[in-house]
Amino acid sequence: MQEYKRIDIDKEQIVPLAERMHRQGRQLVMIHGFINGDGQLDISYDYAVEPVIEGYHVVGETVLPSIGDIYDTAATWPERELNELFAVEFEGLDTSKRLFLPEDMLETQGRGQIMVMPLKELVEKNLGGEDK
Repeated sequence: MQEYKRIDIDKEQIVPLAERMHRQGRQLVMIHGFINGDGQLDISYDYAVEPVIEGYHVVGETVLPSIGDIYDTAATWPERELNELFAVEFEGLDTSKRLFLPEDMLETQGRGQIMVMPLKELVEKNLGGEDK
């Protein structure tokens, strides 16, 4: 099992970090997003820095710079997913088409509610407050 090292950063450090990692030939493993125990959005940029995975976390931000120009599809795919599911805006990212969700889903549910809103609450909202 590979060791994971968490490092907290500010959003201003995302692009310089990605540029440095790319210059060093480090692989971008994934960009993850989740709601942490404090209820804040936590975005993690995970890089393979042998012998560990270094996870650079940005907490509480909903507007971040895209690193798609640096890591191409390895970055744009998870950025688009996080935009669609958590309503994170990645500056410079083309979000004109949906990745997974139907084109009209966000208009009827609201941006990012698919992951942020508890399922029971989402179902109740869709059923007009009825619990079925």
